[in-house]
Amino acid sequence: MTTNPKATRLQPPQFDNLEDEREHRKQRLVAAFRIFAKFGYDEGVMGHISVRDPIKTDQYWTNPLALSFNLITADDLVLQNHNGEIVHGHGHVHGGALQLHLPVQKLRPDINAIAHTHSIYGKTWCALGRKLDPITTESAVFYQAHDVFDSFRHGEGEALANAVGSNKGLLLKNHGLVTFGKTVDEAAYWFISMERSCQAQLMAEAVSKPELIPPERAAQVSQRFTPDMGWLNFQPYYESIVREHPELFR
Repeated sequence: MTTNPKATRLQPPQFDNLEDEREHRKQRLVAAFRIFAKFGYDEGVMGHISVRDPIKTDQYWTNPLALSFNLITADDLVLQNHNGEIVHGHGHVHGGALQLHLPVQKLRPDINAIAHTHSIYGKTWCALGRKLDPITTESAVFYQAHDVFDSFRHGEGEALANAVGSNKGLLLKNHGLVTFGKTVDEAAYWFISMERSCQAQLMAEAVSKPELIPPERAAQVSQRFTPDMGWLNFQPYYESIVREHPELFR
């Protein structure tokens, strides 16, 4: 792995070989599961995060069915191909994950990571069938960069993949959040931030009608939060979870 010494932690690392990049992606994926568990985003067997393999780019790593987010290690991850077959690892993958991750991984080679769980504020806001308003700086990050998708009416699969567009995330109506990124770090941070934006708007609207950030300012915020900014904002969570779980990558 190589980094720019003048920009340490300000941009995603570059790798000298694909084997190192594979290990890095798997470690970030495991860390994301642990962070999601810490934040209470897991519920039963619902929820999954995936990342494309950098060597076999038509395959992706994800979590096996019914293993707690808080227990997942790199050895537990399964590698799945675009036919839905597990080609490395043991266990099964949630059926819903096949309808969500597989088509996006297959049809959108520019997206490497996808995060989806049934987090409480996300699924509550999604029941309203509305996009988030730019009422805070964090929610402005998603201004014109997210949309509502009715997966019960249109299904998931290819229809969902086609709905992604250039969005950072989608609000799956009556379902929950799904976010996308070039890295696990980016997809995971968009999810964390979108979940908290849902929480903030639910709380604000419970009190009164919130005032909105002007459209031109919201657009500036959204455009400033590039994939690298999504990656950057995940780093404090990553450092914290690694210190809390020193056994994570052993």
